[in-house]
Amino acid sequence: MALPLVVGVDGSEPSLTAVDWAVDEAARNGLPLRLVYASWWERYEGPVPTGGAERPAEQTLAEHIVGSAAERAHKRNPELEVSTGILPEDTVSALLREGNNASVLVTGSRGRGEPSGLLLGSTSLAVAARAHGPVVVVRGDGAGPAGTHGRILLGAGESDTGAEAVRFAFREAETRGCVLDVVRAWRSPAQGTPGGGYEERAAALLEELLREAVSEHPAVQVRGATVEGPAHRVLVDRSAAADLVVVGARRRVGHLGLQLGRTDHALLHRARCPVAIVPARV
Repeated sequence: MALPLVVGVDGSEPSLTAVDWAVDEAARNGLPLRLVYASWWERYEGPVPTGGAERPAEQTLAEHIVGSAAERAHKRNPELEVSTGILPEDTVSALLREGNNASVLVTGSRGRGEPSGLLLGSTSLAVAARAHGPVVVVRGDGAGPAGTHGRILLGAGESDTGAEAVRFAFREAETRGCVLDVVRAWRSPAQGTPGGGYEERAAALLEELLREAVSEHPAVQVRGATVEGPAHRVLVDRSAAADLVVVGARRRVGHLGLQLGRTDHALLHRARCPVAIVPARV
């Protein structure tokens, strides 16, 4: 049975945008959709009462949020299989656990109660930085989340962190029937430093990283490029013309803190389209 695409919902506008994106993504890939709300309400209000006792306000709110999200999903795609979950626990921990049994874990750019001017919410950042499977943070203007550019952007990292991201990006491009732009950024040292061939080495790494995926997905139109400059700036700039930007991430065993590189962090805060963080397998 195919693993579901899991979306964290909290009733905020960004989470509803994430639901819309996830409905389309699940339908493209023939996956069920699971909508999850998590909160510590039992810690503050006590367990859910039985019989005719008054229900906790947070429990009532949670049921309204997931019910509204499910109704929204059904209206967008009546044929999609949709399930819901209400979990009385810490939001980040709940989503990380749900992500262990998901094909992709999806969040909005920020949550309920967080300032509208905030570039990225704390829950989205923590989930993207700690999940062991692919995470998509849905952000950007209308064109990016709506998928109107017909273009996936892949940031080509090192071979030890980029292989899973490459496979994810090729599958996305093939399913969507769109172009896959792959960018490898490179930087030369300070002027006067001996040595050279930095662009050539970047091109060689790009070719090596893509070789297997190109042969496995011959229908995907791939456009590779090496670009001089900091990777985070190059990809943020190019995200304005993409439907999804995909980057890899390294997960250190036993490390519980945030595990994001500078490029991942910059994209999560500033990209103009949804961002997929795809951890390397360990």
